[in-house]
Amino acid sequence: MESLDTLELTLKLTPKNPWSEILVAELAEHGFDGFVTTDDGLQAYGNASIDAESIVKELSVSTSEEVKCEWSAKIIPHQNWNEQWEKDFHPVFVEEYATILAPFHDESLGKGMVVRIQPQMSFGTGHHQTTWMMTKALFELENMPNDVLDMGTGTGVLAVIAEKLGATRILAIDIEEWSAENARENAQLNECKHIECVWGDRDKIDGHEFGLIIANINKNILKAQMETYAQALKKNGRLLLSGFFSTDVDELVTFANAFGLTLEKQFAKDEWAGLQMIKN
Repeated sequence: MESLDTLELTLKLTPKNPWSEILVAELAEHGFDGFVTTDDGLQAYGNASIDAESIVKELSVSTSEEVKCEWSAKIIPHQNWNEQWEKDFHPVFVEEYATILAPFHDESLGKGMVVRIQPQMSFGTGHHQTTWMMTKALFELENMPNDVLDMGTGTGVLAVIAEKLGATRILAIDIEEWSAENARENAQLNECKHIECVWGDRDKIDGHEFGLIIANINKNILKAQMETYAQALKKNGRLLLSGFFSTDVDELVTFANAFGLTLEKQFAKDEWAGLQMIKN
């Protein structure tokens, strides 16, 4: 059984670019599923059972003469995670569209749509650039389809916003059981009635069709699941993608084209990017 504690791996890189992007891809293959870029490198988060020392030895930065890498690791105890979130969780304002608040925030702080999120250990509070971009993209869709898939739902924040914008059947899937439970709690917190939160992977999509698929994950997983997304999209359905860097855009667009998906819009915030594709 996996530990409920979290491993935080900090990597100081000289030079930082393009090595931080390379490491996101490499670490994702070793079970890390959360990443934060820092001024001098990268922080990666995964289950505490991961052997950080062994994995660092396998990374390309450990053998390359083109980069200097210093690393450290620490365990974040499960019981302290929520306390840290509460201390650091400030309201998130997505332009004039929406405000993402924690349950302990004063609702008078909000402008636009107010969404309340208790993050637990899950990714997706709106603070990260990718979640912020995806929230904005949902508001800027010409119309919100009835059937929506939120793949890698995390806190469920994007599923909640989709329902508040008019979706009537939302399937929210996460590979982590505690994330699916957290998304379920947040759906209830926002009085949503049309979100089904499921623990699992792309096999949970089988037999469903969607007018919109949201996938805010990472480049490698997006590529691995692209064919599944294309098959599950209705004709003229939209696919919103994020969780990757601006330097990955051309690769992902070309890859998606092979499955009948065409680029409609491109988004960027800092070094992160997002795409809106349509199924022809």
